[in-house]
Amino acid sequence: MEDKYTKLLSILRNSGSAVIAFSGGVDSTLLVKAAADSGIRFIAVTSCSETTPTQDIKTAFDTAALLGMPHRFIKTDELSNPMFTSNPADRCFHCKNELFSMLRNIAESENYEHVYDGSNIDDLDDWRPGMRAGKDNRVRSPLVEAGMTKDEIRKISAKLGLQGWQRPASPCLASRFPYGELITPEALKVVQQAEEYLRELGFSEFRVRSVSGCARIELKEDEMQQLFSDSTRQKIVDKLRSIGFDFVSLDLEGFKSGKLNRKRA
Repeated sequence: MEDKYTKLLSILRNSGSAVIAFSGGVDSTLLVKAAADSGIRFIAVTSCSETTPTQDIKTAFDTAALLGMPHRFIKTDELSNPMFTSNPADRCFHCKNELFSMLRNIAESENYEHVYDGSNIDDLDDWRPGMRAGKDNRVRSPLVEAGMTKDEIRKISAKLGLQGWQRPASPCLASRFPYGELITPEALKVVQQAEEYLRELGFSEFRVRSVSGCARIELKEDEMQQLFSDSTRQKIVDKLRSIGFDFVSLDLEGFKSGKLNRKRA
């Protein structure tokens, strides 16, 4: 793993300045840390919209401040694009295409040589239409070039003392809706509120999927028992119904990232 981090630093030094897509997650945090260690000129850019979980915006702000790196927020407007809001199987392409186009414009107007994202080797085996947008906008993925897996990124981050190295993945809120189900600002707010409430109750890694107005909760298997206590179960039902869900159910399979991809067209 030390060799891979050394390789990553070499890739960055040999490539030059960059605009880095920075979500505040584990992958992009390691990438900006490496950019700082390599000595290249760079700026980390975080996109915000109605699809961004509120906690992710705070995490990105706090992490950037802690690392003392150049950082800015930009506003994206994917909800104005019907090719996104209609929620096709390649929804992520339309979101990422807007983001990467904006990052490319920053790079060209402010004389940065490259645009980088935090994709890793494991992402290559998943359904990631957003990666096509990366290719179209000439975005490079240094963690992929260094051959890093998600597990290696976490271990390297822990060794470097980076906070949040164990943080669960946090995809955009649009991923909570089955393909073909319309994405609206109101529906996104309901999902955001539901997940914030589960987090307040102490659940650590989960999703609240919105399926035709019904909440389907995915929990880690070792946290399911917590939900089954009468008081907790009733609190969740009452809260989620009060914010707009008609029914509340538990997915007995448990939490699994990308589960809705099973039904993509």
